Order: sequence, then C-alpha cells, then structure tokens
Amino acid sequence: KFLGEITLMGQPFVKDDKQTVEKMLAARKAKVNAYAFFVVGEGIEKKSSDFAAEVMAQAGKAH
Repeated sequence: KFLGEITLMGQPFVKDDKQTVEKMLAARKAKVNAYAFFVVGEGIEKKSSDFAAEVMAQAGKAH
C-alpha cells in the first residue's frame, strides 16, 4: 500500500479514484514521457519577523 501511494503509477487517478494511474494509462494505450514533482509550499519564502518588535511598532503607531 505504501509503495502505491508514493509512486505515480500506483496512485489513484484524479478523475476516477477507483482506478490507478497505471490502469488508466493502459486502458487508453498511453504512457508517461515526463513529469514534474512539486512539494507543497515549494518556492514560498517565509517572512521572518521579531514578534516583540512588531508589537512595539504597532503600539507606537496607535499613539
């Protein structure tokens, strides 16, 4: 089960989760030539800030 979840061909097909990508491709006599791997959040830069300084800045603006 684990291998099926982490490999492209073993994953459920998006439009019909009752069949795998491999079975869908075989039924349509198609093949995968290339694919791209994306990680959730990839390329997003996290803003780093000092919470205490941010609170002080907001408190200074309030007065």
